[in-house]
Amino acid sequence: MRFLLLLITCLSAAPAVADLAGPRGPLTVSPIVTGLDNPWAVGFLPGGALVITETDGRILLAEDGQLSVTQAGFDLVDDGQGGLLDVLVPRDFETSRHVYFTFAKRQGRGSGTALGRAVLAQGADHFTDFETLFEIAEGSRGGRHFGSRLAEGPDGFLYMTVGDRGDRPSAQDLSRENGSILRLTRDGAVPADNPFGTAIWSYGHRNPQGLTFDGQGRLWGIEHGARGGDEVNEVQRAHNYGWPVIAYGRHYSGGRIGEGTTKDGMEQPAFYWDPSIAPSGATVLGDALGADWAGALVTGSLKFDQIHVLSLDQGADEIAVLKSDETLRVRDVRVGPQGGLWFLSIGNGALYRVTADR
Repeated sequence: MRFLLLLITCLSAAPAVADLAGPRGPLTVSPIVTGLDNPWAVGFLPGGALVITETDGRILLAEDGQLSVTQAGFDLVDDGQGGLLDVLVPRDFETSRHVYFTFAKRQGRGSGTALGRAVLAQGADHFTDFETLFEIAEGSRGGRHFGSRLAEGPDGFLYMTVGDRGDRPSAQDLSRENGSILRLTRDGAVPADNPFGTAIWSYGHRNPQGLTFDGQGRLWGIEHGARGGDEVNEVQRAHNYGWPVIAYGRHYSGGRIGEGTTKDGMEQPAFYWDPSIAPSGATVLGDALGADWAGALVTGSLKFDQIHVLSLDQGADEIAVLKSDETLRVRDVRVGPQGGLWFLSIGNGALYRVTADR
């Protein structure tokens, strides 16, 4: 069994391993869990316990310096970009005991993005009662573009990203969920007031791997472009975000994508990166790193090994980039209940916490 070093028993005593530049001085980076194998997401349970997913299907529960491991009971495929992916602890966890997960589900000879949940009973150290609640329509093969981020809306519904699965035209096909952001009930059903009578809330997305609500209730999605054109979008009901008809960037071959960068009836990104940063994860800071960045949107970079901070005051505008030896292939970013910005590094196999001196 792989060895994991837990430093969660006393966060204030965790050794600082790096400094990053914050708006008013150094930010301290502290390791919390190391020895992880391809971690994808982290969630926080009431009372301070951590839930971490690894793509091979392991769910790690770390609490009071103790680690327990549950192998997810979903029919998942650990292939390419697939596997066990996001985790969401809902606001009603203390009464429902439900934790939600996304994963690449086996579908005949292919696979598709799916939503599932499990139960963590009071006082238990492992998850039980795994069930699949929703899966996209069958028909996709290969291990690319699952999307797979979750966010809980102010309306109580679950929002879930789905990539185009490498099938570009499907992102404009409203009969399929590929390349869309979905809105679902807690049981995986389609809400009656969804715009198309399906799970689809918005469409025309390539591979969204960041999703979060801000303090005003706006939904922000961050998605991978091709060679250039990673996008930040304010996601709105029934809107078409253009992929693959319009895009900022080019195919990896250098060829032009679609019809250009604009078209009537298709939304423009609030911000885009060129060259691509390969963004992953999204969170809104609140005042976790100080008042200067209060309300900023944060995402990680898988390509350039850094964390990007964007102001949402007027659209979206990048205001800072954080980089250290610890920010190696950042897969997830979260604001924790104990404060600070938390992030998962694939490259280091570790969970870190970033704090600022107040």
